[in-house]
Order: sequence, then C-alpha cells, then structure tokens
Amino acid sequence: TLPFGLGSLWAGSGAKYSWRGVCSCASKIQPKLSIRKHQLYHYAGFDNRRVLMKWYNRHPQSVDIGGYAETRTESKVKHPVPDISSRVAVLAAMCDTTTPNSAYPYNVAGAFGYGWDDLATYNSPAFITAARQTTTPTRRVRVSNEEDFFRDIEQTYPNLPAQAVSFGNEWDLYCASMNETTAQVRRATEKLRSAEALAAFVSLKDPTFANDLTTARNAAWEAYGLYWEHDWTADGPVSRPERAAWQVKLRHQIGGYVDTLHHRAIAALGQQLKAARRPRFYVFNPLSWVRNDVADFPFADTTPARVIDRQTNVEVASQLISKGGIQYLRIWAEKVPSVGYKVFEIRAGIPARQTSAARVKGEFIQNAYHRLRLRKSGVISDLFDRQAGNRPVIRTLDGRWFNDLGSANVDAGNPVLVENEGPVSVTLRAVSPDPIAHSVRVTLFANSPRIEIEDSIRANFADVKTWAFSLNLNHPTTHHEELGAVLTAKKETRGGDYASQNARYDWLTFNHFADLSEPDYGVTLSNQDCSFFKLGQSTPDSLWEQSSQLMALAGGQVDGPELGIRNQNGATAFRYQFALTTHRAAFDALAAMRFSLEHQNPLVTGAITGSTDRYPAVTHSLLRISDKNVLLWTLKPGEEGIDHGLIARFWNVKRSTVSPAIRLAQPIRRVWQTTHLETNERTLSPTKGYLEAKFAPGQLNTYRLQLQR
Repeated sequence: TLPFGLGSLWAGSGAKYSWRGVCSCASKIQPKLSIRKHQLYHYAGFDNRRVLMKWYNRHPQSVDIGGYAETRTESKVKHPVPDISSRVAVLAAMCDTTTPNSAYPYNVAGAFGYGWDDLATYNSPAFITAARQTTTPTRRVRVSNEEDFFRDIEQTYPNLPAQAVSFGNEWDLYCASMNETTAQVRRATEKLRSAEALAAFVSLKDPTFANDLTTARNAAWEAYGLYWEHDWTADGPVSRPERAAWQVKLRHQIGGYVDTLHHRAIAALGQQLKAARRPRFYVFNPLSWVRNDVADFPFADTTPARVIDRQTNVEVASQLISKGGIQYLRIWAEKVPSVGYKVFEIRAGIPARQTSAARVKGEFIQNAYHRLRLRKSGVISDLFDRQAGNRPVIRTLDGRWFNDLGSANVDAGNPVLVENEGPVSVTLRAVSPDPIAHSVRVTLFANSPRIEIEDSIRANFADVKTWAFSLNLNHPTTHHEELGAVLTAKKETRGGDYASQNARYDWLTFNHFADLSEPDYGVTLSNQDCSFFKLGQSTPDSLWEQSSQLMALAGGQVDGPELGIRNQNGATAFRYQFALTTHRAAFDALAAMRFSLEHQNPLVTGAITGSTDRYPAVTHSLLRISDKNVLLWTLKPGEEGIDHGLIARFWNVKRSTVSPAIRLAQPIRRVWQTTHLETNERTLSPTKGYLEAKFAPGQLNTYRLQLQR
C-alpha cells in the first residue's frame, strides 16, 4: 500500500527516487501484488511533482523480486555467492523488449535489498564476486548503490509513465491498536501549528526565544520519524509490552516539546503587549484568514464580568464554562485577523442580557442552523438542517445511527443533561454503558453552524470499535484528506483517485475531514483523533464508493490478534473529537478544509502581562494571502534560528494553478524557495516587499522569508 500524496511530498522534500518492496507476509491483498500496472513509473501528485519509482511484481516468497530483500532467495543464506548470482538470471528474464504488452519492456533491471530481517548484513565481497561471475559479453552486471540504477533508467527511458493514485492502507492500520496514544500524537501535531506560529511572532522581537528547546525539538522530530515506522505488526522478537512502551516514549517526546513550546509562546507574546489597569487578554488566530469563532480564556474569578472588544469598544457575548475541571471565560470573538491577534478587556459587572445560544427541550436541542436529538446512549437519532427547509440529515443504516458506537438500545444510559449553557454555546451530555462505558457531548453555537461532538470511551476494549455516521444521502460521493492531497474515494476507472489494482479499500485515511455529498447537498465531518474510516461494508478488495455511511475507526486490531498491540495496551480512557456542518452546494475542498482547520485549531488566548507594547496594542496581522485557495500550513522560525528567516509553507487546495501575493507585516527583504526540509533551492525576488508566488494544482510550497527590521 502507498498513499497518493507522498510522492509529491517526497519530491518537495528533495527526493528523486524510491523503490518499494513488500514482504506480503501479513497481507489481505497478497494475490493482487503479483501483477502491477507499472513496475517502473513516475510516482506523481496533483501538482505533477514526482519521484522515479521502482516497484516490481511480487513473487510468492517473502525473499525474492518485489520484496524488500530482492537479492536473496532464503531466509537463512548458507552460500551467498550462488544465491545472489541466481537473481541475475531472473532479472535477465524480466527484461523483455520484444513481446507485445510486455510486463517489463526495459533492458535495465535491478534487485535491491539483502538484509531482510538480519541484524548483520555485510556481504559486499559476495556481491562483487557474483557480479564478476555473471557478467557476459552481452550482459553487464553491476553492484549498485541504487542511485546509479535510477540514473541509468532516467537516461535510457526518459518517457516512463506516470501514476497518481492511492493504494490504501494495510500495515499503516496497526497504529489503531494503540488508538489513544496515536491520537495524542495527532493532537500534538495539530497543536504545533499554533505553537510555531506564536513562536514566529515572539522570535521576531526576541531572537533568543526557545533556544534552550533545541535538544527537545530534535528529539521530537526524531520521534515523529519513528512513531509510524514499519514494525507496528509487533509480531517480531521484541515483545509487545516493550514495543508499546517504546511507542509511548515517542509520544512523550513529541507531546512534551509541543506542549512546552505552546505554553511558553503564549506567555511570551503576552509579555510583548502592555498590561493595563483592568485585565486584558489576546485572542490569537494561527490560520491564514479572518475568523469569527469562540475563544476560551482561563478565568478563576467567579464575580460577574463583561468582556470588551478593544477594537470596537463593544461588549461581546460571553459565558463561564468548565472543561476538564478548569473554569474558562468563553467569548464570541469576531474579525480576528489572519495569523494575528485581537485584544479584549475584562471589566467587572453583569454582562448584557442575551438569549441562550440554543433551545433545549428534553433530548432535543436547536439553534438557528440545526435541530437534533441526543439519545441516552449518545446516539444522535434526529438531525434537521433548518437552513435547508428542515431537511433530515441522518437515517439509520445497517442498524447504526449517527455517532453510534454500536449501541443495542439507543435509550440505554443516564438522562441527558445540559452543560455550560449560555449566549455563546450550549452543550448536551449523555453517559451510557452500552456497548461499553462511554460519554458524548454535543455543542451548538449561537453564531456558527458547526456542531461539535466530543466522544469518549472510558473502559478498555480488545475488539474493533467504530463510530458510525449514517447519512440521509442518495448515492453520495466521498472526498477526504489523505496525505498532502484531497482524494475522491472511487477507483481510478470510475473517476476517483484509488488504484484499480494492487490496492486495499476497506480502511481509508482520515486526516482533517471527510465529506459525503450529493451534487447539490452534503455533509462535512471534521475529525481529529481517528486515523482511518470505512465506507459502508467495504472490504479489502471492495470499495463501497456510494455508501452514505462512514465508520470512523475508534481502535482495534483490524487484521486479527497477531498484528498490532493487544487490548489497546491496557488503556481505559479514549477521546474522539468530531464536528460537522452541512452545505447546500456541491463539495468544495476549500470550504471543507477551512471548516475542519477551524474546528481543530481553536483560537488561542493568553494574558497580557508586559510593561510595554512591542506589537500594536489592539490588533495585528503578521501574514496575508491574496488568494483564498492558498492556505498557510506552517509558519515558524527557521531550524537554525530566526536569524535564518521565517519558514512558511502553503497549500494550494485548488485543482488549478494560482499566483497569490503573500504579504507580511514587515516588507520581505530576501526570499528563497526551499524544500520541505528547509534546504534552500532557489532565490526568488520579492516585489515591492511582498512575494508573488506560483502554485501548481494541489501543490505545497515552502519558502524562507527574511524581513526588513
């Protein structure tokens, strides 16, 4: 299996070549791997960035051509030279430039990999001997460093086919056997967006900020590179408890760094704004468009308070809420600038009287946008779109409702309770033991169509569990964010982005969102904590492309008890955060992405504590983009420090070329396009202090920006 978007990301990181070998020792699609559409091809993305890929047809054994030890035939090799030499005849037989529709119409072939699962693999003398013995007047055999193979292919066959498809997921799935640990890594990754953007703000005024975190940062980057590595099967010589402990250690390295940077950056920006007689706090937006949204400020005081927008000098809607045992002052913040902040002031006094954000009657709750029913089991059994003539949004399918963990009785549980009711938002809470101890919180807002769902499982489980979302849609098309690409969940032969062969179709990648839509109506589901989802009754070799039911993988060993960590490594607390909205138009990738990013990147708040203003006192925006289709994906100080500029990564979500103007608060003095690994590739010339950029369809670009001081 191989994602769609990785080829473009690799190429954008500076990679040129790749080879793929599959042992297939634990595969649900093993028979399909023996015949590939292309064995040499350009692995491309929507932006036409590509790497040259070698991925040979799979032979039956785990050590053979098409595996990851192509230069051996036995798991324990007693006589290396004849064993290695035997591969030459196989490669020679592959090369067929005369037969019509040849599977390998090339005269250059290579076998890569010898180590397999050995610890010691040095066998260079044997390779050299084998090459000498098998070279003939009509056949040259070389001991390759792999790169020379690809250079030979590039020169000899400059017009190889390109392929831009997803092959789905297989061993990738096993991280769901420790779902909460994996979810914590995902949350940290999303939190890093705000932490790094705040750090960029602070570092422009304090170049020494977070210099002491370099060691922790490097450990976090290493942990990211290791967390999703090959051996999640956990069926090797390392015990499952040892393997699980190692995964937890990596999670701590990642989360520890992100939490520390986030906490410090919040405090540091507050110190760069001047405090006043009355308490003030800033609301920071890490995203690249102006936002209206809720903001939660930690607030221990119980006396009545009003919150004033310092830009308009008008009181904003506010209420006290409790989350995780901590009291917050929740406000509705409007016009928070792109990658910027806005300042609010807390004044003593009773807030202006406002109506509740939503009306509650028993298990029903409604606002101006939606009306829904939360049952005692946590299942949502009714949902109506009030902006679409009370259109029913959900229905039951195969015995499963919406936000359904598999309850046998939708009314099993405690009475539904109201939490945190106020003029900004209202929450309903359900607690149920069916089918396992779990709770559900559903929140509606006065001024937003977003419905937030916070699910939790509060007991250990060993089976495969899913949250089902069943929709009242007729043969919808599903789109979802995979890895650096937004895909259509159909096979390539039917206008989609999934390979028609060699692919696994049951569990698809679930990054920021999935969207199920008819031609003129649909539902977007934002997801933060689940890594995969299934459409309807999809199987490894069958994709239910038009299913109106999405099942988010809550966790489990999807390929049986021998693959992955058993019993979720003993975990007893799991968290799942979703949000949904409806749209009365065709699917729009930009709208879906912005919706999910807003849900998963809440506005950040921090107390203002400084003695002087190093930034404007009321509001400030650091970065603006002229084309709404281009989203800021990362803004951070350069790895070597702010003296080496800001690193800014952008994603053109549109499937066509765009040329946005990118402006910062200070004129851009120098700019380079870099790889995604921050290696300068080429110098660009800013225009009157801003960057005129160009993006291919669906392209991510990274830049190094040095600003005038």
